[in-house]
Amino acid sequence: MSDALQQLYGTILQRRQQKQEGSYTCYLFEKGLDKILKKCGEECSEVIIAAKNGDNRETVLEISDLLYHLTVLMVNEGISLEEVEAELEKRSEKTGNLKQFHQVDKNT
Repeated sequence: MSDALQQLYGTILQRRQQKQEGSYTCYLFEKGLDKILKKCGEECSEVIIAAKNGDNRETVLEISDLLYHLTVLMVNEGISLEEVEAELEKRSEKTGNLKQFHQVDKNT
């Protein structure tokens, strides 16, 4: 995992453990899961819009916002970076295996 993500995770974890007045991260934790999920959804939509507009600089900014909010979600739910990294490594072993989608018989 990159140093930047590890540092971000550590900072967010610290905010969870030691409240800091005026901290946006602490505000998200205080508001709870619904607020965190809402922000993840909003940021995801903003990534889509920026990418659709072809604005790479804006897309990078929005991806960064999304990664931040996803990291807040991970800390809130007790999910470690190592768990996500392990899943990504597991998936990388499946490279080239196109998922087969089943067809639904709409007449039944």
